[in-house]
Amino acid sequence: MKKLPPIQKILEAYTAIVDKHVNLTKDQAEVASSNGTKTYTVNWDDNEYHSNDNATYWQGYAGYPVIAVLMLQGKLPFNQKLADNFKSVNWNEINSKFKRNYAKAATEVIKKKGLDENEVMAELGIVYEDLKKLPITIKRGSLRPPKARK
Repeated sequence: MKKLPPIQKILEAYTAIVDKHVNLTKDQAEVASSNGTKTYTVNWDDNEYHSNDNATYWQGYAGYPVIAVLMLQGKLPFNQKLADNFKSVNWNEINSKFKRNYAKAATEVIKKKGLDENEVMAELGIVYEDLKKLPITIKRGSLRPPKARK
């Protein structure tokens, strides 16, 4: 079984898409972080994906930049109505506040947005199950994770 990201990373992919932080070309994408201080590169060749985001590079699972690309490629479901609720969320700040406890960070954002956490998690579960089934390989790319721009 491949290594999977925390389910809450799907919310960060939603933010990247609705904030138009993903520049997708034929075989590469550039994905800006939620606070705009980093730009990650996602490359793919058939079903092999590489990215220099921290999760993909250091942890070996599809980080939110890869998830966002998979959604935009139509390989994972994308719920526009739900995603619109996560526009302009600074995940970097929130994840830092909760010391990278992504479940607590997501719960805070979901509550602040006035959403039903069970409904949101059910939708994320659909995407997560599809991610599990995708015949893709996640590999560390040759690019190192970028440093934050001031």
